[in-house]
This record gives sequence, structure tokens and C-alpha cells, in this order.
Amino acid sequence: MDQSDRYCLDIELFKMTEALMKNLLMKNTVVLLLSLTFATFSMAEEAKTNNASVESVKELMDKTGTGEMAVQAMNQMLPVIKQMVPNASDQFWAEFMKEVNPEDLVTMIIPIYQRHFSQEDIDAVNAFYDTKAGKNFINSQPLIMQESMIVGQAWSQAIVQKVIAKAQTEMPQAAVE
Repeated sequence: MDQSDRYCLDIELFKMTEALMKNLLMKNTVVLLLSLTFATFSMAEEAKTNNASVESVKELMDKTGTGEMAVQAMNQMLPVIKQMVPNASDQFWAEFMKEVNPEDLVTMIIPIYQRHFSQEDIDAVNAFYDTKAGKNFINSQPLIMQESMIVGQAWSQAIVQKVIAKAQTEMPQAAVE
């Protein structure tokens, strides 16, 4: 075999190796893509089947008083809403409030809980709220929120005072009232 034949053989061998590598790479890519697709689909299906039930989320929302809190929030917003319709009578507003159904909000919120919590999570939280500590937690929340708002206001006022003092010290030319 002369040099020319050896060169041709090397080229043919190179072409065959290249074709084999491309074929192998293509097969591995297809296998990888199929594996990723299957894994993603499996995880999505698992997430779908592992979502909390409507009933268990509704139970949680009932225990925590979500509907009642919605009514309280609406009652707090009512003065602002009344300013938008200043000529409406008290009877109009009474009828309007009768039409406000907190269960509508609960129904809208349930899918959000289902996207973020498994059935196991919701069952555990519901079980906690059935305990003495859980019931105490729920009953204490309104007072905790009220007291936290007062503390939060004092905290933010202290920060504003610090900002004003710092600005007056570092930038005396700035007009800060």
C-alpha cells in the first residue's frame, strides 16, 4: 500500500468516524431531549396530582377566617369607595354590601394555594390549626396585626426623622420640612 492509498484510507476512516460521531451525537441528543421532556412532564403531572384539594384549602381558609377578613377589609375600604360615588344613598350602600360575597374571593384564592402547596402541606397546616396552639394563633392574629401596625408606624416615623436629621446635617442647603 503506497502513501496515496494510505492517505485515501485515512480520509475514508476519518469520514466514517465523523459520520459515526455525528450519528452518536444525534442519538444522544434525541435521548437527552426525550429524557428531559419526560422528566418535565412527569414532574408537572406529579405537581398536578400532588396539589391540595379544593376542600382542604377551603377548610384552611375557613379556619383562618379569610372570608371574614375580606369583609373587614371591604368595610375599611368603604369610606374611600363612597367618596367615588358621593350621591349614593345609605340604602344603596346597604344593598351593595349585601351583594358582597366573601366566598367569591375565597373561590378565587383557592387555586393560588393549590399552585403553591401540596396536599400534605395543607393537611399539616390544617392539623396545626386544630391544636390548642393553632387556635390560639388564629385568635391572636387580629390583635397581633393591630399592634404590629402601630409598631410599624412608629418605626417608619423614626426612620423618617433620622433621614430628615441626616439630610439637615449633611446637606444644610436642602430644604427639609
